[in-house]
Amino acid sequence: MALVRIDHVPESIGVNSPLYVILPDLGKMAGVPVAKRKVLYLLHGLSDDGSAWQRYTSIETLTNAYGLVVVMPSAGRSFYIDQPNGQKYFTYLTEELPYYLADVFGLKPRRENTFIAGNSMGGYGAVKAALLHPELYSAAASFSGVLAIAVLALLPDTDPRKPEFALLFGDLKKLVGSEHDPAVWLERAAKDPSRLPRLFLSVSKQEDIYPLTGMFHNACQSLGVQSESTTRKTAPTTGSSGTGRSGFSSTLFWGRFSNSIGRG
Repeated sequence: MALVRIDHVPESIGVNSPLYVILPDLGKMAGVPVAKRKVLYLLHGLSDDGSAWQRYTSIETLTNAYGLVVVMPSAGRSFYIDQPNGQKYFTYLTEELPYYLADVFGLKPRRENTFIAGNSMGGYGAVKAALLHPELYSAAASFSGVLAIAVLALLPDTDPRKPEFALLFGDLKKLVGSEHDPAVWLERAAKDPSRLPRLFLSVSKQEDIYPLTGMFHNACQSLGVQSESTTRKTAPTTGSSGTGRSGFSSTLFWGRFSNSIGRG
């Protein structure tokens, strides 16, 4: 397969952002051109970049097995939000990037052929994109995603990330119920659940966010939003960015999410 790195400056971000794209080998194309292939967006965690999935997981095995085009953008430590400083990472992900891929690779997949997933911070971004732009994706997966924003407000004052998150989100005490709260996205999206992508949630029992993921899944069920939850037995990889990556192969490749993607 081909791994393509593109260093580009998106208008919505205004800074060079490496973009990684995995394309099937010519012998694996089976008469289906790149322009008509299924596309999986993979979002990285807090201290990674777009290269993390290719370096640390079996994503190339998945690509070979399912003939996917895999798109792995870099978003820094942005939480994939449109930031107060004018860098619009969510706009980049859901608007500018798809148009860019169409111009460069001719990629214009139908909704049923477009999927999005992420780990940790990337799980937050993937679920946000799926709930706020359900017209773009047919399925979304969160691996140890931050699906209860209150955890940021509960960080101790000694945590060095707390000032950083305050710059991103504003007053952390006001996060719950704000535009950055996954519960708010879910409640709004649930007004028409038939439009929503299928959601797949994965977390390990050893993680602090384990009960919070369960609460989000239960909220989906009570609101009529299609959601499946998988509990991994393995502990997460050391470090915030590694959270969720350890379960990628067993959950995504062998799990229900890969079945939703299908082959070809």
